[in-house]
Amino acid sequence: MLEISHTTTFARVFYDVETLLIVYVGAINLLYIALTIVGFFALQRFSGRIFDTELDSLMNSALLPGITVIAPAFNEELSIRESTRSALGLRYPDHEVIVVNDGSKDKTLEILIDEFRLYRSSRAPSGSLPTKKVRGVYESRDPIRLLVIDKENGGKADSLNTGINYSRRPLFSAVDSDSLIESEALFRITKPFLDDERTVATGGIVRVVNGCTVEHGKVTRVRAPDTLLARCQAVEYLRAFLGGRVAFSLMDSLLLISGAFGVFRRDIVLEVGGFETGTVGEDMELVVRMHRHMFEAKRDHRVVFVPEPVCWTEVPESLRVLRRQRTRWQRGAFESLWKHRKMFMNPRYGAVGMIGFPYYAFFEVAGPIVELLGYLMTILGLIFGLIRHDTAILFFMVSLVFGLLLSLSSILLEEFTLRKYPSARDLMVLLGAALIESLGYRQLTAIWRFQGLVDEMRGNTSWGTMERRGFKK
Repeated sequence: MLEISHTTTFARVFYDVETLLIVYVGAINLLYIALTIVGFFALQRFSGRIFDTELDSLMNSALLPGITVIAPAFNEELSIRESTRSALGLRYPDHEVIVVNDGSKDKTLEILIDEFRLYRSSRAPSGSLPTKKVRGVYESRDPIRLLVIDKENGGKADSLNTGINYSRRPLFSAVDSDSLIESEALFRITKPFLDDERTVATGGIVRVVNGCTVEHGKVTRVRAPDTLLARCQAVEYLRAFLGGRVAFSLMDSLLLISGAFGVFRRDIVLEVGGFETGTVGEDMELVVRMHRHMFEAKRDHRVVFVPEPVCWTEVPESLRVLRRQRTRWQRGAFESLWKHRKMFMNPRYGAVGMIGFPYYAFFEVAGPIVELLGYLMTILGLIFGLIRHDTAILFFMVSLVFGLLLSLSSILLEEFTLRKYPSARDLMVLLGAALIESLGYRQLTAIWRFQGLVDEMRGNTSWGTMERRGFKK
């Protein structure tokens, strides 16, 4: 009788947990579909908001605020030429480029000095954010607005703070040094600052440059990536940006601006103390801290995602490097939410506290835990005979179809709105990658994200290095 009682208790607990998992999976899939639908209608509003005639008139306008493009660089010798040329070639009446060499051990600094004819400058900082020691400041002998700062290694956040200190313009754009920004992107990403004075930060869309052709710092031919791993990431990026961030921006609850491409008001960032150097997720942490600062000061503000300005970035093409990236992203998200946990479900912080914060906590941070628990429960159910094989297969197929539906809808959303991929072949390649992304890639990233949470709990602060192939020419 005791054995039967234990079995009955185990079965009851199993069914209760399984029911909660099914409700969770259903809720998150319905939420993703809702975000995609909201993203579609939001993209319809954005599409074509700035035309060529407007760009030409804005080029000579004194209304546009000056902007500094800050690009931290650590061991970026493969891409630093092209990315710096890309930043210098942006169409904008008043912008400068600051490349911060964060103690690179390769030829990053030497390449910059030779390529752009740099000389030692006496330029002094105007900000006072604490940073690692600056070893030298360089400007170009050519008539280009380029400043190169050589400093001791301190990480990306420390490099951005250094660039903010030396910036002299009201806005700054934080970009990755291996990224390429489309020539008109600054116009589009700064437009919310002109439309609404409450805007304190904006973010643009990040797309995968792997497989594209790059000439003189510009993407001249857009193609789907060559490798399956990069293609899965291209689909993942489309889903994250065109669905999630568009929708959360529309609901004034955006918590994250990608570190690859964002624009911030310099005075507000100085008010909150710059980027946090003690976290691996400095981009998200800054946005959450800006929200918290503005709400607590009772100052109305907006953080806006703009889907038209494009930043092209190189994504990892090896499982080892991709694992490092995803574990670091998960650690950064958890750190940011935990540090500002008082905002969770707190109406004092508006839609950010009531919508954005719970979403990231329940679905982004807790998501891999629940997903892996679901796989474990299914296996245990089959072993102990608590789940029929056909039921397990049905549950697996439903989850697979939902994931595939979301990936396909993101690709179709791209085709119906922004249409950056001109070839039907590229769309078919991405559609094929969407199947693999739902079948194996998503489960693998869930394991890595769970590992990131475990690393954070254990106090693992390692960063890991990113390996680049350089841009395709």
